[in-house]
Amino acid sequence: MHAPETKSADGEIGAAFDDFMSAFEGFKDANEERLRQIESRMGADVVTSEKIDRISHAMDEQKKAMDRLILKRARPELGGAAAAPLALEHKEAFHAYLRSGDDRQLKAIEQKAMSYGSAADGGYLVPAAIEQEIGGKLAQISPIRSIATVRQVSSAVLKKPFSVTGPVVGWAAETAARSQTASPTLDELQFPTAELYAMPAATPALLEDSVVDLDRWISAEIETAFAEQEGTAFVSGDGTNKPKGFLSYAKAAESAWEWGKIGYVATGEAGDFAETDPADVLIDTIYALKAGYRQNASWVMNRRTQAALRKIKDGDGNYLWQPPAAPGGRAMLMGFQVVESEDMPNMATDATPIAFGDFARGYLVVDRTGVRVLRDPYSAKPYVLFYTTKRVGGGVQDFDAIKLVKFGTA
Repeated sequence: MHAPETKSADGEIGAAFDDFMSAFEGFKDANEERLRQIESRMGADVVTSEKIDRISHAMDEQKKAMDRLILKRARPELGGAAAAPLALEHKEAFHAYLRSGDDRQLKAIEQKAMSYGSAADGGYLVPAAIEQEIGGKLAQISPIRSIATVRQVSSAVLKKPFSVTGPVVGWAAETAARSQTASPTLDELQFPTAELYAMPAATPALLEDSVVDLDRWISAEIETAFAEQEGTAFVSGDGTNKPKGFLSYAKAAESAWEWGKIGYVATGEAGDFAETDPADVLIDTIYALKAGYRQNASWVMNRRTQAALRKIKDGDGNYLWQPPAAPGGRAMLMGFQVVESEDMPNMATDATPIAFGDFARGYLVVDRTGVRVLRDPYSAKPYVLFYTTKRVGGGVQDFDAIKLVKFGTA
């Protein structure tokens, strides 16, 4: 029944991908002309430079359009005939609450379930199907969440012990006595969860329209708002009533790195790549990461930094940046995937606009189970507000796993 729609969506995605690849070929041709102008010592023509910037911007827009089509196709069906009786009962009760404010059924269901997700300001848990869709969509559109480890908890804080000194071991002959080893030194990382909220508004006419899919509406209204807010926090959050971003930790040059700090490699040029051999800093960053972390490593940067990297070639004349191999894929930089995060800083003196590492081992996202909705028909009459909350935490769990590129001399 849904086959024609899927086929049409696939065709749109394929066409968008073809447009993107055509733009990349045009970008390469224009950049080759720019390089020829530089080599002829005439300097790059302004018209050529502007053409490259226009094509690069068009590539970014085409990539966004393609991502939107892929995200739209990925939306799962909510509910369905195979849903459990309790799930259907919860869904019907939730709809009654959204449309009219009748919460009698929801109260009864949550009392039977002995819900642990009660919020201080009230509200009711959304049905599991909606929570799963919100979580799945966040993983697709929140850049850091898509590559980090995500753990669900039922408490307000996740505490994770780790060994500061490493495993305590010793050597001994087969029949020799074993001398006592030193005691391990343990420390504890804590990841508190903080409240993330959104407040979509609806008109009474929308709520009274029985054709409107309220599940889909509320998830669509809040997923982008949640993704944008948590995406910023995972990168640069200060840890006060929000997750702590990996750029908010103390930083140290790789030669002076120690646990608790994020190591960096400097470009040697204030606010830019080095004029000669600009790719060297990327190679140094890759190998600053231990071998065990490189297998699953990713680059993280915003589109402006990515645009600058598109112009750089290696010693053999090959572009370092390569486009996705297929629709829905990610661009590659020196053999590692590029994750685009607009919350990363721009290239500037002493900024760290590029991160590289195994974020699945390096960064932990903590989700407290349960998304709650509080219906408010009074604060913005005639609109009805839906105060939707979710508790999220995050922070670095392995300081060995993430490295930065610093655009500075030291």
